[in-house]
Amino acid sequence: MKPGPPKGDEYLLKSGAPSEPVEKLINALARLPGIGQKTAQRLAFFILTLSKEEATGLADTIRDVKEKVFYCSICNNITDRDPCKICADSDRDGSVICVVERPNSIMVIEKTGEFKGVYHVLLGAISPLSGIGPEQLKIEGLLKRLESTGVQEIILATNPNVEGEMTASYLARLLKPLGVTVSRIALGVPVGSELEYTDEVTMSKAMEGRREL
Repeated sequence: MKPGPPKGDEYLLKSGAPSEPVEKLINALARLPGIGQKTAQRLAFFILTLSKEEATGLADTIRDVKEKVFYCSICNNITDRDPCKICADSDRDGSVICVVERPNSIMVIEKTGEFKGVYHVLLGAISPLSGIGPEQLKIEGLLKRLESTGVQEIILATNPNVEGEMTASYLARLLKPLGVTVSRIALGVPVGSELEYTDEVTMSKAMEGRREL
């Protein structure tokens, strides 16, 4: 019977250095956000300890995400059906739209269980230093939603950092003349942070304390 791969640090002790396939895996994992070289090594060696079925299942799951997940044609949230689950939910309040930068911010807000409206994802934020202006964001779709539905309030829940504040200010100037209430989430969310790292209680309080712009 062919022996399985050595486990964890045992691999380094026996080989002295990772083989080319393992090194490629480490480098690929290290490109993920928040993953440094040491963490990438630990993850790579953990994957080595998986059975072939478990490793194949992980690879299949990653492939399925790339092949089956896309952006909702209405709100730009990630989904495997169009429109997405939130846009298709008749119990949601379509008169209130919460505008976020990325789909992962929706997950944070939804965990609070407090917000019953719908969302619009910009897929970015204004960042002149990175060459990103309003024309690169999904703003036109938001304006079309205001024309075709009875929207009464827009909640700007962009990240509380320089780019997020710049984006919120731009949208406020653009939207207020259209006759809708424009509010900003309260700064219970720490300035300089990102919504995906915010806990449910802080996010809930930020939504409750939003202010009109």
